[in-house]
Amino acid sequence: MVTWNVATADPPEDVTSLLHLNSPKSPDLYVIGLQEVYSGPLRFMSDMAFDDPWSHLFMSTLAPLGYIKVSSIRMQGLLLLFFSKVDHVPFIRDIQATYTRTGIFHYWGNKGGVSIRLSFYGHMLCFLNCHLAAHMKYATERVDEFEYILDMQTFDSRKAPGILDHRLIFWFGDLNFRIEDHGMHFVRSCINNTTYNLLWSKDQLTMMKKKEPLLQEFEEGALDFQPTYKFDLNSDTYDSSGKKRKPAWTDRILWRMRPRTSPQYPLKICQDMYTSNMEYSISDHKPVVGTFTLELRKMYTSPLVRLQPEGDWSADIDAMVLYSPLQPFPSSTWDWIGLYKVGFTSMSDYITYTWVKDDEVSLNDELIQVYVSKEEIPVLGGECVLCYYSSTLECIIGISEPFKVSMKDRIV
Repeated sequence: MVTWNVATADPPEDVTSLLHLNSPKSPDLYVIGLQEVYSGPLRFMSDMAFDDPWSHLFMSTLAPLGYIKVSSIRMQGLLLLFFSKVDHVPFIRDIQATYTRTGIFHYWGNKGGVSIRLSFYGHMLCFLNCHLAAHMKYATERVDEFEYILDMQTFDSRKAPGILDHRLIFWFGDLNFRIEDHGMHFVRSCINNTTYNLLWSKDQLTMMKKKEPLLQEFEEGALDFQPTYKFDLNSDTYDSSGKKRKPAWTDRILWRMRPRTSPQYPLKICQDMYTSNMEYSISDHKPVVGTFTLELRKMYTSPLVRLQPEGDWSADIDAMVLYSPLQPFPSSTWDWIGLYKVGFTSMSDYITYTWVKDDEVSLNDELIQVYVSKEEIPVLGGECVLCYYSSTLECIIGISEPFKVSMKDRIV
């Protein structure tokens, strides 16, 4: 997980260090929450029509490594991205995303929260990326804003209609809590001596947890890293402007596991790492990274649909897809099967698609054939996969094994 207030900056060229891509163990999921993504009128309209530069960077970086963007949501400068290894995608269901404004009169979206909730192998997870009120004196207002977001965000689900109904919640972002009482000299001395523990008791979030029962339900790793705010741009120097803002741990990652969990399908969480990344200096904040291990028993182990190409595929001949439902699911006339290049970035990154019900050519109880016109098959060929998209469930429910599409024969 990554949280980063990017202060309207354009993305860096390389996010290898940010995403720990050189780590010996690659994660199954990436959750990336950004704040203050540039949202000027022209750029924002462009970003709504096309992927914003930050989303494009993460998608183009992770897709060749076998990850796809499963969901994303943006509210002005707040952006939340959820990536998964392709193998897990058919087991990620009940995906919904929403947002809540807490800016001026709860109308302006410069502050607030964006969330993505989903079922991961049957376990209900929710990821909430927040940007809360700034300035030292507004600690109580920050808690009020958090509670307002929790109250306002609801989902179309009997299992988990509200954020707090999910089995596991991650709450992260630029929460803007500051360090009280201690003077600038003492704070900077503790940072230089890496005696961060001397500052913890005056961290506002730590202080608010002592008197707010709701906050006590959330856990957080030790703040054993430098405060991530506020830096001079393009440097590792804390604010040297006339305002000389006091350093603070504004950027945080917390989590909450529901106390009552199913004994039949247990879910456990362990935080493996919690740190800042000092390498990036395009913003006055440093990014914060957390890695977690989820230990769970899968509530289901097979996808809803198994599908495969029939015979050889090329742009010279019409093709067939074979699919078989492995479990009952609510099929629809709007279901479709997409053809994707291996290394595709998101559900919308298909080469072509065919409506399942329109193009079915034979049917029995176990195996269904779907016709694909040769006019829709890529001329250049390559390694591809097929994905079945359920419009009712609003997610991919089956992915084929990779297969080769032959190049179109040249006419000499």
